[in-house]
Parts: sequence; C-alpha cells; structure tokens
Amino acid sequence: MKILNLYILKAYISRLISVFVVLMLIFIIQTFWLFIDEFAGKGLDSETIFKFLIYYTPKLFPLVFPLSVLLSSIMTYGTLAENNEFTAMKSSGISLQNSMKFLIIFHLFLGFGSYYFSNYIIPLGEFKYYNLRRNLAKLKPALAISEGVFNEIGEINIKVSKKFGKDNRFLEDVIIHEKSPDNKNRIVIKAKSGELVSASIDQELKLILFNGNRYEEIYTKKPDEKLRYQHAKVSFEKYVMNIDLSNFNNVDLAEEKYTSTYKMQKVNDLYVSIDSLQKKFSDSKNIYAENLIKTRINLNPKLVDLNQKKSARVSSIYCENPNPLTLIIDPNYNQHVLTLNRASNNVKTIIRNLESKKRVFFSNQKVINLHKTTLNGRYTLGFSVFFLFIIGASLGAIIRKGGLGLPIVLAILIFLTYHYIGLFGKNAAEDNTVSPLLGSWIDVIIIIPFAIYLVNRATNDRGLVNYNFIFNPLSDVFEKIKKKVR
Repeated sequence: MKILNLYILKAYISRLISVFVVLMLIFIIQTFWLFIDEFAGKGLDSETIFKFLIYYTPKLFPLVFPLSVLLSSIMTYGTLAENNEFTAMKSSGISLQNSMKFLIIFHLFLGFGSYYFSNYIIPLGEFKYYNLRRNLAKLKPALAISEGVFNEIGEINIKVSKKFGKDNRFLEDVIIHEKSPDNKNRIVIKAKSGELVSASIDQELKLILFNGNRYEEIYTKKPDEKLRYQHAKVSFEKYVMNIDLSNFNNVDLAEEKYTSTYKMQKVNDLYVSIDSLQKKFSDSKNIYAENLIKTRINLNPKLVDLNQKKSARVSSIYCENPNPLTLIIDPNYNQHVLTLNRASNNVKTIIRNLESKKRVFFSNQKVINLHKTTLNGRYTLGFSVFFLFIIGASLGAIIRKGGLGLPIVLAILIFLTYHYIGLFGKNAAEDNTVSPLLGSWIDVIIIIPFAIYLVNRATNDRGLVNYNFIFNPLSDVFEKIKKKVR
C-alpha cells in the first residue's frame, strides 16, 4: 500500500511540476507582450526587463498554481483509470480515498505553503514590481501614459481614454488631477482632447488641452461657505500646461519609495490598515453629519431673518388657501418669491453636497472592501488548491482519460468557472453589494459541494452525470405506446 501511494505521489508531483512550469512560461510570455509598450523606446537592458518579469511572476501564482493542480490531478488519475491500474487497485480492496491518502497529506502542506507564499512572497513581488514600474515610467513620461488609468507624471495625475496618431501624441477625454500650492489635490482639469508636444527645453513636456473645464476646490474653514462656494469653474478652448521633467533625468530604477498599497501588505498589516480605515471612515461620517446639522441650523435664521412676520404670513396664506396664485395678489409678492428662491437654492446646494459626499463615502468604503478581499484572499488560495485537487482526482477516475486531450478541456472549463465566480464575488464585494467575506469565499464555498459530489460518484463507479432520471420516464412512455400499438 505504501509503495502504491508513493508511486501515485511521484507520478503526480512530476506532472504538477511540468504543468506548472509550462503554464507559468505561457503566462510570463503573455505578460511580456502585455507590457511591451512600456518597454519599447526606453533603452532598457535585458537585466531590467528580466527583473520586471521576475517581480511580476508572484502575481501569476494564484492563477497558475490552482490550474496546475487541477490539470495534474485529472491527468494522473485519468491515466491510472485508462491503464486499468485503478481497476486493479479496486479489485485489491483499495478505494479511491485510500489511493489519495499521501496526496491529501501532500496538499495539506501545499495549502500551508500557499498561504506563506501569498502572505510573504506575493506582497514582496508586488512591492518590487510596483516600484520598478513607477521608476520606468519616469524615463519617458510621454510613453508612460496608459489608456484608461491614472498615470503620475511630475506633479499631475493624468488619465486618457484613447491615444492615437504619430508617437501616440494625440489624446481623447483627458482628466488631470493637479496639486494646489498647499500640496492637496484640489484642482481637476477635464478636456475633450489634447496633444503632447516636445518643449523647447528637454526638461519640459508641453501638454495642450482643447475644449474643457478647470475646476478648483475653494478651501474655507466655514461650513456654510463650503456649501455655498464648493468650487470655481473656468471653461477654455485651449489650455497649455508645461510639465517639469527635471526630476526625471536621473532615475534610480532601484529606488523603492512606494510602500503603501494594500497589495503589498501582509496579513497583520492588513488587519491594522482595515481597523484604521474603518475608524477614520466612521469618524468622517459622524463629523460630516454634525457639520451638516450645524449648517442647516445656521441657514434657517437667514431664511426667515428678512421678515419673520412676512414669512409667517406666507405660510398662513398657503394654509388658508393652497392655491399659489393667491400670492400674486399679496402686496409682498416679491419678498415671498425672494424668500422661496433662497430656500430652494439652499436645498439644491445641500442636495448637491450630499450627492458629492455620497460618492466620496462610496470610494472610501470601496478602499476598505479592497483591503478586506485582499486579506481573505491570503487564506482562500490554500483551500482552493486542496479542493481543486479533490475535484481533479475524482474527475480523472470518472472520465478514465489521461494525456493532454480531454483532461485539458475539462480542467480549463472547471477552472474558468471557478475563476470567474471568484471575480464576480470580489467585484460584488468591492462595490459593497455583498460582504467582503462572502465575496472572497464564494468560489471556495461553491467548489466544496462539487468536490464531495464527484468523490461520491467516483467511489461508486458512476458516471459524471446520472441520466437515468431523464431517460427512464421516456423509456416507460415508449413501452406503453408499443403495447397500445400491439
């Protein structure tokens, strides 16, 4: 029995290593082509590109390793069943569960190893990759502008929906966040199009924007003024920005100053960050609620300060006769209109402020949820690896096919289903549709009963799906028809 388990373990490990290496190479090549635009034209040596790919590789592990486990287990047990080795084992009284003992123990260790890898190696790889990429972006800022995401260039963050033309110099749907003199992101510039132009000085990059608006937040400590004067808006047909590139000339690619992203944090760090973010979020909501109440109390006297008797008279007119036309015959008609317009404007201002704060609170909650899903993701990888092995081994015993044909097809179908369920759960958790705990574990929760189902069918020598409940009633119907015809 021990010899048999060692034989199966050896066959499985050899397949697992081979499949993992091949899949990892495929994904690394895909990564290279994905980032080739960032490498091109920057004069990078092969060592720097190699470092970039090595640092990026740990990010691929949660995708490649579970797929490798699933495919290797299907191939191993499919080959055993196809060569009648599994039948011989059963005739000797060795069940599927007994043949999996060593592999189950092996995958328990793999589960702990996966947790260690996801908690230490992946954050380290993310740290190295993120810093190297940011430093590479500084070599040629014009090429560092990627479509659909914010890119930091000098003192601005720029996002474009599309780049086109020679050297990708023309831009569409430009959004820029620019720091104000107090080093706060209080300035936002939006333009329909833009153009990157080489400046007369090598240390500057000229950005020309067309048909847009410039928004600047008005900073004030008075709550009532915050509601009345939220921002200044200036429209333009042409707007020229000169971006200082003097700090980009001597870029140290080994510099590692970015340390704050949630993907770089270990489990303990994530717990601390989540606690801090939740406390800060709760305090900000409470402070905003208190300021809103104070603001409304301060505004109310101003609404009725003009003439309390006249305001009361307006109210009495409405109560006595709700017809608004009665206000026309009132001698204080203009005063009533002024009072009502002020009230209406203040209500609209408060509503706009609430909608703006709602978006801010949603973004804050989204950041918290991202931290929580990342934290749970550190634990789910080990469980996924274990149960995907159970599914693969049972499925291989059922289909009785080894090699690279049917096992690959089944493995890809199952893994894609598992993967996209996980993505759906994480996206739902990020938007606060479901709890981050459920969103992070939904893929594991679904594959557990599927694994139990397959183990049961493989143990009892049943097919993948029982069609008898469909065909038996149909057979009975045909038999009755035959009898009637006779």
